[in-house]
Amino acid sequence: MIANTPSPPYYAVIFTSLRTEDDGQQYTVAAQRMVKLASEQSGFLGMESSREGLGITVSYWDSLESIKNWKMKAEHAAARELGRGHWYRTFKVRICLVERDYDWEKKDLTERPT
Repeated sequence: MIANTPSPPYYAVIFTSLRTEDDGQQYTVAAQRMVKLASEQSGFLGMESSREGLGITVSYWDSLESIKNWKMKAEHAAARELGRGHWYRTFKVRICLVERDYDWEKKDLTERPT
C-alpha cells in the first residue's frame, strides 16, 4: 500500500537491506512489531515496504526530532541489534527531506462512457 503522506515538506527514512538465511519467522514477527510500534510514535506519517532479495522500507516523519526519537526507542534499538547479529548481511539508512511529491491513479476501467 502507498502511504498517504501530507503535503511536503516532511522526511523520509529509507532503509535498504540484504538478509541472512537466519530464522525468517522470528524476523517476520519482529518486523511486524516494529511497524506497529513506529505507527504509534509521535510524528509518524506512514510507511511503505517491499522485499524480494533487496529489502526496501521507507518511513515518513514530520521532523528530524521524530526520527531521532524513533531511533532511540528501546524496543527499536533492541530489534536493530538483533538485525545486526542475526538477520542482516548489510543495511543502509538514508534520511531525506521530501520537498515535492505528486501522484497519479488509473481510473476504473469498468466505467465506460455511454
